[in-house]
Amino acid sequence: MDLIEKIKTKGAIIGVIGLGYVGLPLVREFLRSGFKVFGFDIDEEKIRFLKEGKSYIKHVDIGALKGNSNFIPTSDFSLLSEVDCVIICVPTPLNKFREPDMTYVFNTGRTIAKYLKNGQLVVLESTTYPGTTDEDLRKILEESGLRAGEDFYLAFSPEREDPGNKEFPTWKIPKVVGGYTPKCLEVAKTLYDQVFVQTVPVSSTKVAESVKLLENIYRAVNIALVNELKMLFDRMGIDVWEVIEAAKTKPFGFQAFYPGPGLGGHCIPVDPFYLTWKAREYDFSTRFIELAGEINTHMPYYVVEKTLTALNERGKPIKGAKILILGLAYKKDVDDARESPSFKLIELFEEKGALVDYNDPYIPKMPKTRKFKFEKTSVELTPENLSQYDCVVIATDHSDYDPEMLLKYANLIVDTRRLIRDAKGYVDKVIRA
Repeated sequence: MDLIEKIKTKGAIIGVIGLGYVGLPLVREFLRSGFKVFGFDIDEEKIRFLKEGKSYIKHVDIGALKGNSNFIPTSDFSLLSEVDCVIICVPTPLNKFREPDMTYVFNTGRTIAKYLKNGQLVVLESTTYPGTTDEDLRKILEESGLRAGEDFYLAFSPEREDPGNKEFPTWKIPKVVGGYTPKCLEVAKTLYDQVFVQTVPVSSTKVAESVKLLENIYRAVNIALVNELKMLFDRMGIDVWEVIEAAKTKPFGFQAFYPGPGLGGHCIPVDPFYLTWKAREYDFSTRFIELAGEINTHMPYYVVEKTLTALNERGKPIKGAKILILGLAYKKDVDDARESPSFKLIELFEEKGALVDYNDPYIPKMPKTRKFKFEKTSVELTPENLSQYDCVVIATDHSDYDPEMLLKYANLIVDTRRLIRDAKGYVDKVIRA
């Protein structure tokens, strides 16, 4: 039986490498569709959690995984030899020079090459620059002696996860797929056809890689635009949120984007710079992308300056000031703190001598990241605690946060998200940033 028939009859065994915010939901969907799935990760704690039927990601329901004999979570990568389809969902961060860090992808490729067999499908889902799949990853996999498009199938399909989005769970988001050869595309499309509401085939892996970059560059540039307008309109005494709300009543030609304290998440702060880096190879300057990056990177500094000014006007120096950051997650109602601007806010405030705490109902302990190593735990949000801080900075507009409580008990509020729509007699307490 060839691989396409094996996939259609649900006889193919799936291996997902990387059980994070992308890989774990993907495992769940393949299990729901009736496949046997091996989940691979180097993090032994994740493997332990999954074997105990527990989720380490708040918004990911793993009901389909609990007690399911078709799911094998493991850190034993030799078991790759038992799977028919290998899907790579590992991180693609930036290094300190804002250049692609392909360590995870390339090391994963080398591991797969050790166990690669005839007839297998390998799909990369990690966001990356055009050419990664059919140039870099292909060469690594072919060190096995097998040839892509002849002995094994190779494809790219960009992940499109939106953590916490209940309207568009994994299976409802159309899946873009590009193959190294037409046959590679056919096999990969057949696989995703079993799980997703729609598959969108494109002519090459490079096109598929570029689709993901375009999606996130589009968002990064437009967010930078409203962030810049926020700073301008603030000087002009105009509420940028009111402007946006009125503008979006136009039924065509306008899409609302909203300002904030900086970019967060696993995509928008990172992905545009993958194309910027690759563009240098073609002697091309991506000026829009780089300018958007500069504006968005500046936003935490803007918030800090607004806070300093507000404290100074109240006769309080920043050195020794007690500041509470509300929200560590990069967006509301999730426990995802990747690339969150809150980390940078804390760093900047502490560099200026402030005493900084945070509250986040979804993140009880601050995780260590590649850039930040804070040792902090979420403080309880009570009237007594609120009143002890010189300033509360709203960095994430979680639904759990009660604007009335904040207005009543906080001494000063710097609101970067427009959580507080109506200051209700507390106008002097609220600073928009």
